[in-house]
Amino acid sequence: MAEIRYRKPVYPVSEALRGYLRQTHRETDVPIAYHDLLHHNSAVALFDKKGRDTLWETLIYGEADRQFIHECLRKVYAQLKVGGEVSIIDHLYIDRVDFCLYANTHPIRVRIVNRLNDLFDYFYIKRADASRLYGMELEHLLSPNKINYLVKGDTMIEEHISGIPGDTFVKEYLKQGDYNPLRVAKEFVKFNERSLVQLQGDMRNDNYVVEVVPDFDDLYFRLRAIDFDQFAYEGDVKIYMPQFFKENNPIINLGLKSMTTVLELQYQREERTRLLTRVRAAGAHLANLLEALRREELSTPENVKQLRESLADLYQDDSFLLAGTMGEILRNSLRMLEVYPMRKRRVAT
Repeated sequence: MAEIRYRKPVYPVSEALRGYLRQTHRETDVPIAYHDLLHHNSAVALFDKKGRDTLWETLIYGEADRQFIHECLRKVYAQLKVGGEVSIIDHLYIDRVDFCLYANTHPIRVRIVNRLNDLFDYFYIKRADASRLYGMELEHLLSPNKINYLVKGDTMIEEHISGIPGDTFVKEYLKQGDYNPLRVAKEFVKFNERSLVQLQGDMRNDNYVVEVVPDFDDLYFRLRAIDFDQFAYEGDVKIYMPQFFKENNPIINLGLKSMTTVLELQYQREERTRLLTRVRAAGAHLANLLEALRREELSTPENVKQLRESLADLYQDDSFLLAGTMGEILRNSLRMLEVYPMRKRRVAT
């Protein structure tokens, strides 16, 4: 089983990465910074509908600060969603600002409500972490999912990613039985492959969501990463393979019951082919990202050495041993999409 023993440090945004963010219009001016939101008077624990502690706290601001902060947050939301046109969202108001202490980047979650129909949305403000930014940008370029975020200085603003939280999906949805288990297992195989290739680590079931898409004859599923803090940091290759997290065992067991080795290899090959197509389509954007990443120190020398040796053994390719950084290891991982399109292994090894 995979295990993360130590908290990963937060890595500052380098000039190389910031140049890429400017080039792709991710870097922009915003009227409020992460540290501004920490000037609150008090906080109260936030509980869910069933009375359980969510491990989030709702921040309480003084009246003068509250008015200023809420108006700035509305402008931030307008920049994230409608190109900064605040007049379009005059009917939206900030309902709540929540703080989470247990995550690496100590995120702040903002709930914004439409007073015309009571519909609400969330967005997040966090300390900028280079690992997370690289992970999100890679997900944006190479996965079926698009990531909407902005950066200013040491502050990052992220759009909420909708879906059923993976732990809730495992605990509640899997027990219902009114779905095709093979479709869930198939998507897990693809998610596992994508995580490994992109070096997206720590994909336990509380770090991804499940999208359920009804079609005219069946339900379809997609697993989507929401936590990118462990991108390209750990040395243990199992950290980048969701199959090795015990929290995912209920989904893995579905695959063992419903999927043959032939099917598994087919879905691995399908996902690697799609990844290769996206690599080619990403073109200069991906090349520029990898060039910035190649020069970054996003991990320890010990982790780099361990991961390159593990991947060299996994792919039976010694070119990994020449990599000096996590960025160079990732470049080799993407190269394997062409030279080594399929690995003959069982998902639940």
